[in-house]
Amino acid sequence: MALNMTFRQLKVFESAARNLSYTRAAEELHLSQPGVSMQIKQLEEVVGLPLFEQIGKKMHLTVAGREVYAYSKSIGHLLDEAEVVLNELKGLQTGRLSISVATTAGHFATRLLAAFSQKYEDVTISLDITNRASLREQLEANRPDLVIMGQPPEGVEVESEAFMENPLVMIASPNHPLAFERELKLERFEREQFVVREKGSGTRGAIERFFKEQQVKFQTGIEMTSNEAIKQAVEAGLGLGIVSIHTLELELETKRLQVLDVNDFPIQRYWYVIQRKGKRLSPVAQTFKTFVLEQAREFIRVP
Repeated sequence: MALNMTFRQLKVFESAARNLSYTRAAEELHLSQPGVSMQIKQLEEVVGLPLFEQIGKKMHLTVAGREVYAYSKSIGHLLDEAEVVLNELKGLQTGRLSISVATTAGHFATRLLAAFSQKYEDVTISLDITNRASLREQLEANRPDLVIMGQPPEGVEVESEAFMENPLVMIASPNHPLAFERELKLERFEREQFVVREKGSGTRGAIERFFKEQQVKFQTGIEMTSNEAIKQAVEAGLGLGIVSIHTLELELETKRLQVLDVNDFPIQRYWYVIQRKGKRLSPVAQTFKTFVLEQAREFIRVP
């Protein structure tokens, strides 16, 4: 039996399935809600099975819905790649660039994109600065062209290239008793409280692994969802922090924070530029990737 479904039906269904909401799909695709309902109803008639079920107030995918969702994503990705190939054949040098960046890389990534944008004025850039969990989800869904983050996520097939060191340093308020001591031993911090990122954060994972390898206890005091919040809490004296030195430019210049002189520090990490494995980059995305690999260091400012 041939499945005479249309790409439009699949596109509408993919959006509704991803959002688990007809309303959000309608907003995303600039359609009316009845229009979304009609497209999905027609697709269900073609498939011969219901694709959604309502349980209480929540919408869920049926088993058939989950299968169709997987295929709709694959078909969407193939059509996106076809567009890239056809644009390459036309020699298209303008276009859209979708970049997602870890919050810790936001400081230098915005400068990097501003410089790229000045060089390639006809490129429309979409930038999302978000946390590690969201970046992993985006890579899984093959949404952004490229991602800039620390350690590549596990469980997702990606291609990654390290382009720069990302040292994690220990910070304190300038009023902290340890602020100006030299060659501090790590053991001295077993009783100190640390202000940390949420569980699942790449920085948090790297710190916990480091302390475990050094066989030193690591005490978490307050959890924060951003580096800005960590820096403010440390400055207020709520504990010590461990952050990327690339996020400290302003605070070190204004002497609002102090980097501690700790043995075995900094914790050495790297920044990576990442894409979904097998993804065919557009000429614009490939040009940006080369720009990152060759010139990213120029946009780091550390006093």
